Amino acid sequence: MKLTWYGHSAFRIEVAGANILIDPFLTGNPSWGKSWDQAADGVTHVLLTHGHDDHIGDAAEIVKKTGAMLVANFEICMYLVGKGVSDKVINPGNVGGTVDCGGFTTTFVAAQHSSSASGPGGTNTYLGNPGGLILHFPGERTLYHMGDTDIFSDMALINELHQPEIGIVPIGDRFTMGGAVAALACRRFFKFETVVPCHYASFPIIDQTPDKFVDGLEGSGIEVVLPKVGVATDI
Repeated sequence: MKLTWYGHSAFRIEVAGANILIDPFLTGNPSWGKSWDQAADGVTHVLLTHGHDDHIGDAAEIVKKTGAMLVANFEICMYLVGKGVSDKVINPGNVGGTVDCGGFTTTFVAAQHSSSASGPGGTNTYLGNPGGLILHFPGERTLYHMGDTDIFSDMALINELHQPEIGIVPIGDRFTMGGAVAALACRRFFKFETVVPCHYASFPIIDQTPDKFVDGLEGSGIEVVLPKVGVATDI
């Protein structure tokens, strides 16, 4: 499995038969600073955790150009159909559900956050419940992208049901849990082999380093991977 981080919560996951973009906030992402074309080259699936602009990002444009499958909750799928995405490429679900993505499955799990799209004049469009995404691959470790969330006790049930070995974990504070709390979540509720922090260093109002997270996992036996933006990493 190859993982590429584009800053914030945007990732590309490459496995046999699938090139997956998760939360492709690329245009306007200060950590990336480029267009979405490179990240979207050969993409087969676009997965979204929730409806905020810094997570939906370029999803509509990428799906329209590539024909990639769009995997998101029902409200987000319908919202993006309204933006010109074909209803033939959507694969909607909701918290608790699992969808077949052709070669892997995605399960929608809970997250403690909110979900809406910004509109003109300060209006917001409701886009369903926020979530995390569990990706089960044949022959690969199970990956859990937490989306944006705080710690919550039902993480223990998520671990019991899915036993993810790889965690993508938001750590930036203010809009998600901070690094120390994120480390506690990983220690207390999961048996991760590898974790990748995200949702930090992109905007000035959130934490700029992963130091609190790294410090909080010291001695845990969990591998903390800190990929460079735009560089593919084997995990």
